[in-house]
Amino acid sequence: MPRGRSTFTKRQKEQARQQKQRDKNERKSQRKQEKPEGAVVDELQELREMREHAEAQAALFNIGSEKPDSVELTTPGSGKGSDH
Repeated sequence: MPRGRSTFTKRQKEQARQQKQRDKNERKSQRKQEKPEGAVVDELQELREMREHAEAQAALFNIGSEKPDSVELTTPGSGKGSDH
């Protein structure tokens, strides 16, 4: 039984998608292999600097300075006028 044109097109499209995925995974693995050992240390340093910057920004805007018991936590159904 011959396949219709749309079936052929779909198959070609799926094969192209799979090939792109294989290429992407291959590039990803190559980057991991080429990455120098010192890069891990650099990434940790960068993360540390970003965290320090975020903490400085939070302090600047007084974010996180509220006491936990001063914040009201509400859950669905716990609002006013609920007869549950």
